[in-house]
Amino acid sequence: MRTLPKVPLSFTESLYIGGQWVQPHSTTSIDVVDSSSELVYYSVPNADVEDIGRAITAARTAFDDGPWPRLTHAERARVLLDIADAVEARIDDVVEIWPRETGILASSVDVVMREVIDAYRYYAGLATSFTFEEEVTPTNGADFGMIVKEPVGVVGAIIPWNSPMALMAYKIAPALLAGCTVILKSSPEAPGAGYLMAEIAEQLGLPAGVLNVVTADRAASEALVTDPRVDKIAFTGSTEAGKRIGGILGSRIARSSLELGGKSPAIVLDDFDIAEAAHTIASAECFLSGQICASLTRVIVSESRHDEMVDALAAEFSRVSIGDPYDPDVAVGPVATERQRARIENYIEIGQQEGATLAYGGGRPPHLDRGFFVEPTVFGNVGVTSRLAQEEIFGPVLAVLSARDVDDAVRIANATEFGLNASVFTHESRRVLEIARSLHSGTVGQNGNRADFGIGFGGFKRSGIGREGGVAGLQAYLENKTVVLDARPE
Repeated sequence: MRTLPKVPLSFTESLYIGGQWVQPHSTTSIDVVDSSSELVYYSVPNADVEDIGRAITAARTAFDDGPWPRLTHAERARVLLDIADAVEARIDDVVEIWPRETGILASSVDVVMREVIDAYRYYAGLATSFTFEEEVTPTNGADFGMIVKEPVGVVGAIIPWNSPMALMAYKIAPALLAGCTVILKSSPEAPGAGYLMAEIAEQLGLPAGVLNVVTADRAASEALVTDPRVDKIAFTGSTEAGKRIGGILGSRIARSSLELGGKSPAIVLDDFDIAEAAHTIASAECFLSGQICASLTRVIVSESRHDEMVDALAAEFSRVSIGDPYDPDVAVGPVATERQRARIENYIEIGQQEGATLAYGGGRPPHLDRGFFVEPTVFGNVGVTSRLAQEEIFGPVLAVLSARDVDDAVRIANATEFGLNASVFTHESRRVLEIARSLHSGTVGQNGNRADFGIGFGGFKRSGIGREGGVAGLQAYLENKTVVLDARPE
């Protein structure tokens, strides 16, 4: 019988609350299933409402009474640098966990983890380069004014399963630098990253309650959103879940950052080689088996080049090997869960029912009888208003749409409820800039997926509210306080 290696985590039977590993109040657990073998890899407690409440109490106490918000930014920055070093020391453990949870290739983990480490170091650097106190001139007759940027308070950070180490870094790092305390709510599908971060917090002696880590399903997680002791929710996930969270937070005037779904277009202009564009787009879609919100999944070309693009994408996918994410010769691993595979297969069926042309893929690899595998899939002749072109699939499925001209391509690109990412394939940078002004998208890149958390990432329309990464990612965890004095303080 096939067995899995031991998970490289020490406290998977506990929750990390108030600086300690504690026994859960909940009596239920979550099984984490290996996406390649369908075997249970490990289990964690399924936190209940009381467990969530304990974590909120710890974070609230740490913010109101603890030392963390009262440290200088430079002192907190030194902790972020220590976190970066500790994360770097655990890369091999992430390689053991992440591919089994979500299907990412083991060979890709190191690249992503370098970005994670850089994120903690980047925000540490903002301790000296960002202006947390700014002198301003009062307009009401006083002699001295200041804008002081203070921490927003207790933060509930809710992360998805597809890229947990990276997505938590762009929440935890700016929140901690600002002086906030955090309750990290991991996804049931991929809790390993959260447990690893909890171990790092304990190892570094982070003050009690500054970082708390729980894993819970949606019902218990909602307690994190509804509790008035939580000042801000930072959420990455589906638009439907974001709508629910945003509605709750709006009712109690709480702060939020919502990084939601996408259906991102790639506009390929006539001066760009079809084969080159197809290689770039197909290769990117293989990363994490297409489970990326910013994936360029709608390929828009002129009518005369539609068939050539469909054939080129199909040829690219036909050369892709599918299988064990630890096999160095494999280019596409499984998707994360059985539920996710079923969702993708359902959309492939919908595409065929809608009359789109299935050019390649559409099924399970015949040589793999275990694991949540889906063939990379290409559809041509996709209608602009079809579900295949409108709804986020979150899997390795590309839709090719044809446009009469560039203006029509922009119209098609904008014809969704999403506005997360976009790309224009052309050798003329000025042309990209001109088109970018007309695209309703948080990011517009040239000749590939240029989503950049180092600058700032987020979307227009129903792709979210706010930005993560960059300076904007720090500002999301700060409140401006205006101080007006009769005279300049000595």
